[in-house]
Amino acid sequence: QVQLVESGGGLVQAGGSLRLSCAASGHTFSNYAMSWFRQAPGKEREHVGGISWTGGSTWYADSVKGRFTISRDNAKNMAYLQMNSLKVEDTGVYYCALETNPYRYDYWGPGTQVTVSS
Repeated sequence: QVQLVESGGGLVQAGGSLRLSCAASGHTFSNYAMSWFRQAPGKEREHVGGISWTGGSTWYADSVKGRFTISRDNAKNMAYLQMNSLKVEDTGVYYCALETNPYRYDYWGPGTQVTVSS
């Protein structure tokens, strides 16, 4: 079973940057597309974006497009979320997840908190 652990969250001023990392334990990591999600208190979970298993394709929610970049390094079993020009509304717990089947996410990390202050 794949285990995922996010890291890199913290407190940052609006306009600043953070890079989140997602470390996977299983050798099957490279066979799955990966996504980043986030959830703010009292709000619905949002699919921030995703990356194909090859790393050749990415997509992003409109709310983060142009500011966030998803990447992965399958050799290291790592995925990343580079967040630039952060806004207060980006605040939330960020999760990485593996897409084991189309639109099915069976493996999740525990999340890492991102707090953007005004």
